[in-house]
Amino acid sequence: MRELNKELYRKLYLVRRSEEKICIHYPEDDMKTPMHMSFGEEAVVVGVCHALGDAGQVFGTYRSHAAFIAKTEDTDDFFAELYAKDTSSLKGKGGSMHLCSPRYGFMGTSAIVASHISVAAGAAFANKVQKNGKIVAAFFGDGAVDEGVFWESMNAACLMKLPVIFVCEDNGFAVHTPAAARRGYTSLPRVISTFDCHVFESDSTDVEEIHSLASEALGRMRKEEKPCFMNLKYYRYLEHVGVNYDFEAGYRSRDEFERWHEKDPVRVQRTKLLQLGVSEEELLRIEAEVDAKISRSIALAQQAPLSHCSEVYNGVFKCDR
Repeated sequence: MRELNKELYRKLYLVRRSEEKICIHYPEDDMKTPMHMSFGEEAVVVGVCHALGDAGQVFGTYRSHAAFIAKTEDTDDFFAELYAKDTSSLKGKGGSMHLCSPRYGFMGTSAIVASHISVAAGAAFANKVQKNGKIVAAFFGDGAVDEGVFWESMNAACLMKLPVIFVCEDNGFAVHTPAAARRGYTSLPRVISTFDCHVFESDSTDVEEIHSLASEALGRMRKEEKPCFMNLKYYRYLEHVGVNYDFEAGYRSRDEFERWHEKDPVRVQRTKLLQLGVSEEELLRIEAEVDAKISRSIALAQQAPLSHCSEVYNGVFKCDR
């Protein structure tokens, strides 16, 4: 159990520190892409992705830094893409909002709200037909649930008993609009429970608890061949898009942030490891290794050549008519 918690902490710290470095370097204006930061949601993606394992497949939204790093741990490709360098696998065409790394099972993200959910269901259908045992996780914010494609995909997944986990990263807002102003119902899990699927929910920021819940969901899915829906609450620390706080915008209070920040997922996991008998020295070693990895990736990205403008035509369907 201690080794599992150490590994979960390493991934949490890798995600958090990668984004902290973005906040430092973004004002230099060398990263030519909008940023939708993941501060606060790390326990959700790390817990689910670690339970999913290497064979699992992940689809995500424009707020996908945490999911990409948790699934791939490939900070070299991550920062090269943010800097639009020729060394990135997408050659700078994806940017922050369209990350993709199929070799690690990270199948892609989309900037259009909820658009990837049906694609994830399609991938799950392909896996079922091929009988390859792969399970798909589709991450999305609670604003995506207001789109019809979510309900259509959920319905199809239940009818066809697809191996897919719909993971709602529920921060209570669709950009700046709270759920109460958007929905004619009070409990999303209760509504989803009327479908023929397994439903799980949690407001924990403890990554071990999320990992345990995701492992249970995967186990039940394999046993009963039904899709799963997970409603996992968290609090988005920074503004909707950008690298700053936005408590002056008027739609949420600093007090609310402070209540959630008291149970910050990275701090919670670090405290737990100390209570489990992991020494401060060992934690500092883990953190130093992660910091060195990130610094090396950023240096490589900064030194690499920019993608040539002709690259924009590669991998793109062209019609000669």
